[in-house]
Order: sequence, then structure tokens, then C-alpha cells
Amino acid sequence: MFSDEHTEIGTEAEKGSPMLLTAGLVDAHIHPDKSSWSDPWMSRRPAETLADLIGNNIKALSEYTHSVEERAFALLSHAHRNGTLAMRAHVDVGTEVGLANVEGVRAAAERIPTLDVQIVSFPQFGMLTNPGTVDLMAASLTAGADIVGGIDPIGLEHDLHGHLDAVFGMAQAASRDVDIHLHDGGEEGLAEIREIAARTVAAGMQGHVTIPHAFALCDSSLPSLRETLDAVADARIWIATCALGPDPVPDLALLESHGVQIAAGSDGVRDSWSPFGTGSMVDRAHLLGYRTGAITDADLERCWRIATASGARMLGIPDISSDVTATSPTRLEFDVPTIAQLVVDRPAPTRVVRHGHDIH
Repeated sequence: MFSDEHTEIGTEAEKGSPMLLTAGLVDAHIHPDKSSWSDPWMSRRPAETLADLIGNNIKALSEYTHSVEERAFALLSHAHRNGTLAMRAHVDVGTEVGLANVEGVRAAAERIPTLDVQIVSFPQFGMLTNPGTVDLMAASLTAGADIVGGIDPIGLEHDLHGHLDAVFGMAQAASRDVDIHLHDGGEEGLAEIREIAARTVAAGMQGHVTIPHAFALCDSSLPSLRETLDAVADARIWIATCALGPDPVPDLALLESHGVQIAAGSDGVRDSWSPFGTGSMVDRAHLLGYRTGAITDADLERCWRIATASGARMLGIPDISSDVTATSPTRLEFDVPTIAQLVVDRPAPTRVVRHGHDIH
């Protein structure tokens, strides 16, 4: 078995039994307020750029049938039954939606006490470029949000230092973690990542900053890639990857060789951006393996570790541990012989247990 901090990621329930015990799944990056889960089918509009996708998102706001709370609750409940025990939810905050999405997702999460949900106050529609959003983000931290978010300081906001000043300033004032979407690629994207790393160290926030997507880290041809990976590792920044469709995926072995911490998430699940997504992190571990060319058992086991125990460390959830036994109060059970086969076959768990309670 692949080991994570000297603990196995899967064990047999009892000697001779085919039942496999594993750590709980963690969705380190999901957008439940955007999901159309429980709504009628949504026909998506074409989009070629990030701006197109954000525009489609705004148009969809008036087209949902159910409330944010009901759609989020339906998705969170489905994910929970399929083994997700904790998640980081990126929830839109801005003049277009106010604090309604944060309040709706928090209300949904409170209906599922055995699911840990961290909410990121996410300026999807711009922060500095969308006047009033900074004040709303600050207010969201007392309305249900836990973490200060950000998005493409250069690509969307066109002001690297102004955007990061606002994000880190807000986080330090409220003693909150930071989680910055970064789609920007190329050397410019790597420069943004190094600046985030430098600010993380200067603020003493090592281990408390996450960069989802980080597409620039996926391009092995960039001259400053390895320098940037070392900066990310030194700042103990987490990278959250989602293995989405045509999006770049990182070289997992390369990142880990530099000491970079990696977690996995679903990103959007059947929202205005894409019709795809199942809400199952079993499926996401499979996609991560598929997209990164996993072949050996060790490759597949790494994908499972990233989707379970690594995500739990990122979110700071100690009971979601890879050190599980048949009596562990938090565990998943699968009717499959090995982790490698689990990742390939994608079975649903036969049993989900959290804090000693069976999840149905």
C-alpha cells in the first residue's frame, strides 16, 4: 500500500475479508451555489473565455428553479452519501448576489451535521473591478464565510498588488485563511504565484494559503517552474487541482518531488459553466488518475491519497485519517480488494461512517 505519513490509505476490514476500509473523501474545491443539482436540466451557452463563462454565470442567476439553499443541500447530501465527509465550498459574493449565496450554502451545510463545510468568500465577478465587493466580502466573514477568496489578480483584476493587498489585508484583520483562484498561465502566472508565496511567508501564514487550479504550474516548459515550485513548498501553500475537461493538470510526481502539497476537488458540478460533474470524489480520484496518466498501483494510490487524507490535512480535519480500522468512528467501506482497483472501478462506498454515525 502507498503510505501517507507512515499510515496506510486502505486496510481490509478483517483478515480474509474483501471489504476495504479507507479514509473519508474530501472535496477541496467545489461551487455548490452555482450547481443546478435538483433543478431541471440546464442547457449551457457556448463560451470561449473566462469572461464568457462568468457572463453565462450571471445570466443563469435568474434561471434556477430552486433556491441556493435547496440546490446546495441536494448536492451536499448526494456527495456526503457517496463518501465526502468534508469540503471547501467557494461561494459567490458580489454586488450581483450580495451575501445571499453565502447564507444559503451555510444554511444547507447546517442541515448536514456530519459534513464539515468551509465556505470561501469568492469574488467571482471581480473584487477591485466590482465596486462594493470588498465591503461585502468583509461582511460575509460574519455571515457564514470562513475563508477569504481571490481570483486572477492580473488576468481578471489587472492589479496584482492591489488585489493581494485587499485579500491578505482582509484575511489578517479577521485571522482567516486565504484561497485564491488562479487560472492565469505562463510566466506571468508563475510570477503571481511567487508573489503570493512571498506574501504568505511575510504574513506568517505558511500552511494557511491555497491556490486552486494554478494552471501555470502545469506547464513543464516554463523556465521558472522549478523555482516557483520551491517557493510554493517553502510557503507551505496548498495546490488544489480538479482534473477538469481540457484544463491543464499538474505533474503530480514533479510537484511532490519539490515538496508541494496537493489536494483535489470537483470545482463546478452541473452548473452554467459545464454540464459535467457527479459530486462524487470517487469519480474525481478516477479522473485525476486518468488525466495524469496513472498506470501503476502506486500512481493510483497517490490519486486516492490526494482525494482523501491530503485534503483533510488541507482543511485541518483530524478525524479524516488514513489510519483506519474496523472500529474507527470515521471511515469508508468499499466492496473492492485494493485502492488501485477502487480508483479504476469507481464503486460507491458500501458504508459511510462519520463520528460513529452511518450516513444514508
